[in-house]
Amino acid sequence: MDSNYNMPPQDFSSGEALEEQKSRLTRRFISGILVGFLLSMMVVAGVYIFFFLGRRMGLSGPSGSLTGSGAGASGELLSDSTLKKIRVLEDTIDTYYYKTDIDKEQEAVGIYKGLMDSLGDPYSVYYTEEELDELLSDTAGVYYGIGAYVSMDDDMGMPRISGVIPGTPAERAELQIDDIIYLVDDEPTQGLEVSDVVTMIKGPEGTKVHLTLLRGSKREEVEVDVERSAVEVPTVTTKMLGEKEDIGYLQITEFDEVTPDQFTEGMAELREKDMKGLIIDLRSNPGGSLAAVCDIARQILPKGIIVYTVDRDGNRDDYTCDGKREIDIPVVVLVNQYSASASEILAGAIKDYQLGKLVGMKTFGKGIVQRIFDLKDGTAVKLTVSDYYTPAGNNIHGVGIEPDVEVEYDADAYSKDKTDNQLEKAIDVMQDMLDN
Repeated sequence: MDSNYNMPPQDFSSGEALEEQKSRLTRRFISGILVGFLLSMMVVAGVYIFFFLGRRMGLSGPSGSLTGSGAGASGELLSDSTLKKIRVLEDTIDTYYYKTDIDKEQEAVGIYKGLMDSLGDPYSVYYTEEELDELLSDTAGVYYGIGAYVSMDDDMGMPRISGVIPGTPAERAELQIDDIIYLVDDEPTQGLEVSDVVTMIKGPEGTKVHLTLLRGSKREEVEVDVERSAVEVPTVTTKMLGEKEDIGYLQITEFDEVTPDQFTEGMAELREKDMKGLIIDLRSNPGGSLAAVCDIARQILPKGIIVYTVDRDGNRDDYTCDGKREIDIPVVVLVNQYSASASEILAGAIKDYQLGKLVGMKTFGKGIVQRIFDLKDGTAVKLTVSDYYTPAGNNIHGVGIEPDVEVEYDADAYSKDKTDNQLEKAIDVMQDMLDN
């Protein structure tokens, strides 16, 4: 998958055929049907009042005056003054804007998106029908692109390669983790959302995308053409490491619905190879499904709480583990500044239970949960609905989780000879745990 832009714990679906997507979306949204229905009714009612009754109510045009603005005294959004101001803005645009081909549907979308933006929460968003289809396509398990994970680099303010899927065009083109995507087909990415850049990179099978990358600490410019193809998205990969090849390595790139089964299969493969210790690589894992990470945690943790959530009314939901499959070998977890959300749930629980050691850099710090609500017209909204806490009662939102052993990633070393210094440190830490 090309995108890992801020998928929160409850909104990341996973691979299924197109015919299955509708039923899976229905199941995923079932808890939000009532709210979605009410929201859609509000929108319909608002549109009806505004567009059909507005002129009959004598709402002013561009020459009219406003006696107030914003919500009414009752705090109601669709107050007379709000509707009146929207009408004035629309009429002003229609009268004076220098272009006449104004897309009314796009104007309406702007209102919906603006309403969500007003929350000041980057994780609460409005999805148009096309965006929702794109979300389903992203999580369908197969898509047409280059096979690279993309996230935002906070220092550069531009997208970066956060992972490369083995056997894909991205790997064949030798794209590297931490490559900054400077241009896509000579179009700058500065100021764009990750989702916009991902859309630019994706395309029909067999076509090419021209990427201009900034690589290494010196930000050397690299240009490469990558041919798009069908990409199957594995979320779990495994291999054996160490001098004795007795250290199991299991990387989780994101937490989709298919990930627990892939994790189970991966662990079985490593067990068959007689692994003595396990390294779980959560670096640049943006998160995903809360249910998926809890299913995986139940294959590792002792009896107790995995994570708990608290909503705005103080209602608490505990996600627990029965401890029947607690792991019986040493564990090391690799994390970095792009490990977020569901990956922090797993890393935080392992750390709180002192089940293993964390190696790498402090995690992203996303301790909130989102839910998607179907508006029943092909569109949807994603809303932050609660905070989550680690078993020890820590809310890591905006704080992150500190590693036990801090190691900054050496991009230059990897660029030179594929040396992954963080992974090498994790192997050293694991070897010490095995020796002691």
